[in-house]
Amino acid sequence: MMQVVGVVAYLALAPLAGALLDGVDRKISARMQGRQGPPLLQPFYDLRKLFGKQMLAVNSVQMLLNLSYLIFLAVAGALLFAGEDLLMSMFMLSTADMFLVMGASSDSSPFSTLGAGREMIQIMAYEPMTLLLAVGFYLATGSFQVGDIVRQSSSAVFVMPGFLLGLIFIMAVKLRKSPFDLSTSHHAHQEIVKGLTTEMAGPTLAVMNIAEYYEMTLMLGLVGLFFVNSDPLSWPLAVLACLAVYFLEILWDNASARVRWRTLLDGCWVVTLLTAGLNGLILMLVH
Repeated sequence: MMQVVGVVAYLALAPLAGALLDGVDRKISARMQGRQGPPLLQPFYDLRKLFGKQMLAVNSVQMLLNLSYLIFLAVAGALLFAGEDLLMSMFMLSTADMFLVMGASSDSSPFSTLGAGREMIQIMAYEPMTLLLAVGFYLATGSFQVGDIVRQSSSAVFVMPGFLLGLIFIMAVKLRKSPFDLSTSHHAHQEIVKGLTTEMAGPTLAVMNIAEYYEMTLMLGLVGLFFVNSDPLSWPLAVLACLAVYFLEILWDNASARVRWRTLLDGCWVVTLLTAGLNGLILMLVH
C-alpha cells in the first residue's frame, strides 16, 4: 500500500514541487543580482501560457520524444519513491537522457544540434557518478532496494559522505546550473539562444519543463535518501538537507561563470574518482 502511495504522490506532486522550487530559484537568483524578480508562482503561469498556445513542432517526432523523456523520468522517480530498485531507477534516468538528446537533435537548427552535442558531453561527465551511487548504497546497506535502505538503523550519510559530495557536484550538471550549463541555461546567464530547447515552443516546451521538474524532484529525493533511516525524525531532517543542497546549487549557479566542456568532463571524472571512488573503496575494505 505504501508503495502505491509513494508512486501516486510522486507522479502528482513532483511537478508542483519542482515548479515551486523553480519559482524559489528565480526569486533568490533575482535578489542575489539586485533585482525584484518574477512572482513565486511564475513557473505555473508559464506552463498555463505554453499549454494555451498553438501546437507547433519542427517535425512529427519531437513531441513524442519529449513525452518519452517525461515518462522515463516519471518512472525513474516512481521506482525511487515506491521503495523499489535504486539501480533500475538510475538506468531509467540514463535512458531518459537519450530521449532528450534525440528530441533536441531531431530538427535542423544548428543551435539545437550544438546543444544536443553538449548534452552528450554532460551525460558522459555525470553518468559514472549516478551508477556508482547505486553501487555505494549497496555496499553500505547490502541492498539495492530503496525500502531496505530507508529501514536502516542509521543514515547512510555517515558511511557515504564522499558519495553525497559527488552527488551534490553532479547535480549542478543535471540541473543545468552554472558553471555547467553548457547545453542550455535556465536563466540565460551566458547566451540568448537556448541550446537544447531553441526550437521547442507551446505544449512541446511545456512538456519539457514538466519533465525537468520531475528530474529536479528525483535528484533531491536521492539527496534525501542519504539522511532517511528507521527513525521518523530523520524525514524532516532529510527535507531540510534537500532544501540546503538546493540553496547551495542556486548560490553556486549565481557565483560562477560557464566553464569549457573539457573542464566539465575532467572535473566531473576527477570529483567522481576522489569522492565516490575512494568512499566506495573504503566501504569494500570495511565490509
